Amino acid sequence: MEYTTLGSTGMTVSRICLGCMSFGTEREWMLDPEESKALIDRAIDLGINFFDTANVYSTGESEEILGDALAGYDRDSQVVATKVFGEMDPGNPNASGLSRKAIEQELAASRERLGMDTIDLYQTHRWDYETPIDETLRALDDAVRRGEVRYIGTSSMWAHQFADALQTSDALDLERFATMQNHYNVLYREEEREMLPLCDKEDVGVIPWSPLARGVATRPHEEIESTTRGRTDQYLEQMSYLQGGGEAINERIQELAADKGVSMAQISLAWLLHKEWVDAPIVGTTSVEHLEDAVEALEIDLSDSDMEYLEEPYEPLPVAGHQ
Repeated sequence: MEYTTLGSTGMTVSRICLGCMSFGTEREWMLDPEESKALIDRAIDLGINFFDTANVYSTGESEEILGDALAGYDRDSQVVATKVFGEMDPGNPNASGLSRKAIEQELAASRERLGMDTIDLYQTHRWDYETPIDETLRALDDAVRRGEVRYIGTSSMWAHQFADALQTSDALDLERFATMQNHYNVLYREEEREMLPLCDKEDVGVIPWSPLARGVATRPHEEIESTTRGRTDQYLEQMSYLQGGGEAINERIQELAADKGVSMAQISLAWLLHKEWVDAPIVGTTSVEHLEDAVEALEIDLSDSDMEYLEEPYEPLPVAGHQ
């Protein structure tokens, strides 16, 4: 395993982060607690110390499963991240969003489910258009000062919104977002236009979600619907991975994987790991074998010409992952 410092935090994390959205019962392809624990155990065996979940993943089940699985380990050696924003209770309008009330009550619930006094990285899951950013940042700053959160981060938004959040923190002397969890992979590179240069300038840690394009970068494009997830993933329909030059990129991933004797997933992940502004891609999987493949991708060397070959067909795509 390779390790890196997460942005400017000084905290060391594995270069592969295990995404925990697949833990729970919300979708038919997800893992039950026993299967999830086996995956977490193997991740730790492989040297992974960084785990990302969210309160909305299976409405809290993912946090519970992760917390129970990590209870048998030295918790100080693990880095746990979770997120807040999404609706947790349809009957309670204050159980979503980024108001002080929502943040404080959802943080308390996440800490209880995870069995943690302090969450290492607490992230806002999306931008809240109904709550002023200074209220959100004051609530998060208070959580850090109370010792309930170590660092704060955020996720997909427009670059101007992120710049506004950082400037507000600086102006009010509040805790700054230390990380950006954004949508970025070899088939979706719109973040290179503004968000990633901004993160680089501000020394913000980048931990991309969907690094394998929800499986589209792991198999020939004509086979996408051959898996249960490919047939049932409602979010996949919202993406444009195979538009423009997407099919050509997918075919070049196949070709390069065959040349190097590795899997398409490993080539796609290696591409992301070669990007200097990426700290740790968030890899979600339901398979121990696929997790092992992801870790082995750290050993794959892509030349400048390999990188250019994969990137050359790319065409601009509609922004996806935030509004």
